[in-house]
Amino acid sequence: KNRRLKQAKAAAQAEIEQYRRQREKEFKAKEAAALGSRGSCVEKETQEKRTILQTYFRQNRDEVFDNLLAFVCDIQPEIHENYCING
Repeated sequence: KNRRLKQAKAAAQAEIEQYRRQREKEFKAKEAAALGSRGSCVEKETQEKRTILQTYFRQNRDEVFDNLLAFVCDIQPEIHENYCING
């Protein structure tokens, strides 16, 4: 009796797994059909934005680095306003 129950359980699991794979395959097909043309459009848009950002980066890289270095290297020692000399 236990053996038959185990066999039935294994058969049911296999059937469930097969059904799940089939439904997933159908879903992927519908998803690809719905997003097929839109997906390539989004990809193209993303590539264009990426190209524009890379161009801006190349144009402004040297200026940003120069400003950053100037800010970091411009040392002006001063006493903090909350420092009390006489304790």
